[in-house]
Amino acid sequence: MKGYYPRIKYILLTISFFIYTCSFAQKAGFVQSLSQQNRWVDSVYDELSTKERIAQLFFVRAHTNKGRAYEDSVEQVIKEQKVGGLVFFQGGPGRQAALTNRYQRAAEVPLLVSMDGEWGVGMRLDSAITYPYQMTLGAIQDNTLIYKMGQMIGRDFKHLGLQMNFAPVMDINNNPNNPVINYRSFGDNRFNVAKKGIAYFQGMQNEGILTTAKHFPGHGDTNVDSHADLPVLPFTRQRLDSLEMYPFREAINAGLSGVMVAHMNIPALDTAKNRPSTLSRPIITGLLKDSLKFKGLVVSDAMEMKGVTKFFPNGEADVQAFLAGNDILELSENSERAIKLIKKALRKDLITEAEFEAKVKKVLAAKYWAGLNSYKPAPLRDAVSYVNRPEAKALIQQLSDAAVTMLKGSTPTLRLNPLAKTAIVNIGIDRMTTFQQELARWYPNSMLFVVGKTTSLNDLNSMLVNLKKYDQIFISIYDTRSRPQSKLDYNADIKFLIAQLAAQPHTVTTVFANAYTIAGLPGIERSGALLACYQNTDELQRAAVKVITGQIKPMGKLPVSVNSFFPTGTGVMLP
Repeated sequence: MKGYYPRIKYILLTISFFIYTCSFAQKAGFVQSLSQQNRWVDSVYDELSTKERIAQLFFVRAHTNKGRAYEDSVEQVIKEQKVGGLVFFQGGPGRQAALTNRYQRAAEVPLLVSMDGEWGVGMRLDSAITYPYQMTLGAIQDNTLIYKMGQMIGRDFKHLGLQMNFAPVMDINNNPNNPVINYRSFGDNRFNVAKKGIAYFQGMQNEGILTTAKHFPGHGDTNVDSHADLPVLPFTRQRLDSLEMYPFREAINAGLSGVMVAHMNIPALDTAKNRPSTLSRPIITGLLKDSLKFKGLVVSDAMEMKGVTKFFPNGEADVQAFLAGNDILELSENSERAIKLIKKALRKDLITEAEFEAKVKKVLAAKYWAGLNSYKPAPLRDAVSYVNRPEAKALIQQLSDAAVTMLKGSTPTLRLNPLAKTAIVNIGIDRMTTFQQELARWYPNSMLFVVGKTTSLNDLNSMLVNLKKYDQIFISIYDTRSRPQSKLDYNADIKFLIAQLAAQPHTVTTVFANAYTIAGLPGIERSGALLACYQNTDELQRAAVKVITGQIKPMGKLPVSVNSFFPTGTGVMLP
């Protein structure tokens, strides 16, 4: 009898763990939940009028930085139109949590609250840390770090009262001049994009957040921004199947909960002239739902964008998007008008009652899966401190450390003599940087130099003469723009200075900018060692210093092809 109670306790603990893991596994699969009868969904659906059912498919814009009048106008839309969800943009964490609670109180059916949080809530909110851009993540070789990031971001979303993230981007960016995807993509290798996108969304989904891979069937090889016009994807069906759609197909098979459809004209998939993919039944219903067997939420890209309204104005785009197979229409130009037009389309039997019912119930099922059937307000006290918690900051540093990519060099050319006369030169920023200050601690016989974008030619020439007196040089190159584009906004004189310094015998160059910018800096490849760090953050600057000083090894691999010197996959591994 002495060992009987501990044995019973062990069995009870085992059963409890089994129940917990089973419920967690079920929670992790939104798509799987759709095959189950849901009494809450059925009861809510039955209580709604046709107009209210249509409204469940519409998500409207929300901000917390536009003042009380704007906030009141959104609340009025929620009360009068009874829309299904919100898409939050700029604001602050605490303000957003408070406003979300207010809007949820105003809604008869709980709102599905969403955001574009590709690099976390900091993509939209002030006072919140940001995770690395997806191109930076594309260099990382350990995808468990990407999964952990998904978990962290999922927790941030839940804490602020959000249930859905319009992420990850699963476009393959194989066009360096892409004005809208670019650094938002994991890169130009379809396998890498698929694996990292899956790790990211699984981390979020396992925290109970609905995810939305975008922009189907692939926005990576365009040179037109669909916010401003309608891009054309001129490729063959075979090319689209094997390349652009590969990550989406893999993600669907891995249990993806949502897909966002791009505004692109794709003749190989739909021959209708000037018809965006968002409005194409052959693409959404025929390809995505029927051929690829996707059962989750199909979300349109923003319906206010010129890529969709240019050829389908005055609400026609909303109707066509509805008929094409989208389940959620986000950011309509005029949701009230769109709801009325769709109601007319239903009266004309342009879509079956069964298909309409399935759309609405899918949105309601998403609300149930996200826990909105037993809604609890977001906590307000610690919103800012929570999204800036120490473990999140530590993960960002881990991600940054793992992303640093050595494009050229060896241990001797990277780890320069700590006692030699050293110049540490930053270019493109008008102040001392974290990289300079951290590196100077390891090189006591060093001098720091700053080259701004507007430094005069005379000053550049004088500096070049002066720098030739130094035994070794560390160059750091920065892009200070909020969107790190493929070409640096440097003049020819500054680019000439970079080339001259790179050609000196002992030079290490580190680029804290979009990897594509390296192609626009001829001569940079002559550096003794060259590091790609992808973006301008303190974490990546610290990571670069760790690599240079031998504290960590460079583990990243280039996620995009820069030029003939540095193709996709370049990455020197030090012994």
